[in-house]
Amino acid sequence: MCLALPARIVALVDADNAIVDLGGVRKQVSITLVPEVCVGDYVIVHVGYAIGTLDEAEAQATLALFGELARTAA
Repeated sequence: MCLALPARIVALVDADNAIVDLGGVRKQVSITLVPEVCVGDYVIVHVGYAIGTLDEAEAQATLALFGELARTAA
């Protein structure tokens, strides 16, 4: 099963990489597939690559669903 998570861009490292924040965890990811992203944008991250963009409302709704799932699975 594959899983991609929404994360917010917090810094651009260079033309091909950015730092994202996902629930307080920061990680460098490749933005080669979404070169138009800016700090503050939300991207979908899969295996270290930003594979798409999404708006903040959609990102927050998805993160809330993941949070609910985590609470019910515990």
